[in-house]
Amino acid sequence: MFMKMRILGIGLVLFTMVLASCSDYNKIVKSSDYEFKYKKAVEYYEEGEYVRSGTLFKELVTIYRGTSRADRIYYYYAKSMLGQKDYLMAGHYFQSIVKEFPMSEYAEEAHFMVGYCEYLQSPKPRLDQQITQQAIDALQLYINLYPYSDRVDEANRLIDELQDKLVYKSYLSAKLYYDFEQYKAAVVALTNSLEKYPDSKYREDLKYMLLKSKYLLAVNSVSDKTESRYSSALDEYFSFIDEYPDSKYKKEIEKYYEKASEILHYKEETIIN
Repeated sequence: MFMKMRILGIGLVLFTMVLASCSDYNKIVKSSDYEFKYKKAVEYYEEGEYVRSGTLFKELVTIYRGTSRADRIYYYYAKSMLGQKDYLMAGHYFQSIVKEFPMSEYAEEAHFMVGYCEYLQSPKPRLDQQITQQAIDALQLYINLYPYSDRVDEANRLIDELQDKLVYKSYLSAKLYYDFEQYKAAVVALTNSLEKYPDSKYREDLKYMLLKSKYLLAVNSVSDKTESRYSSALDEYFSFIDEYPDSKYKKEIEKYYEKASEILHYKEETIIN
């Protein structure tokens, strides 16, 4: 019984403290003493109370616009939004620091954070990757502007991660045509992926799918295009086997080579005779 009463007492104390805290916060929100409001906003931010600090700084952005403290207000508001995982709004205000206060003490960090916020918004590889490219561009700009910064290594790491995502997206998009047996479109998409990302870790698979797509396109083509398509498939075979002589696909593609060679040889004999 004593233990239950003790727990209940602690609960009541905590509840009272929460109510008092809410009451104090409401007074701060309604206050017209902006210096006091700014001080409390900073305190809330430092305590990790990002919703409260964000609410206060949002108002202070307007109040202090055009003053010597404006960049600091922008900075704290952006960091508060970052703490709330509102990466879009955080990125917007970091970008505002970059544009409006290029000489600010927060400018260098803001440059980095613009790219970082876009990195955090980068979607899964199967989705549109426009913001991924924007993040890469922003982080690369940061490296170019601040090549000796302590954050350069992190920026390069983030760029590598984002580039891997673009490479995988390219691979998935090209493979989709292949999987749906749209070989003409697959040839274009696979070729583009290989040209855009020549060092792709999916290169062997992409070249295999390209060879097979060309071969199957030849198999199912109309007679007047058969020869040129088999010839293209053979060229792709030689390119593949030269680059990957011990490929896991070697046994399969040898069959394509033999069939294509047989067809082209038969056509040559028909023409001669």
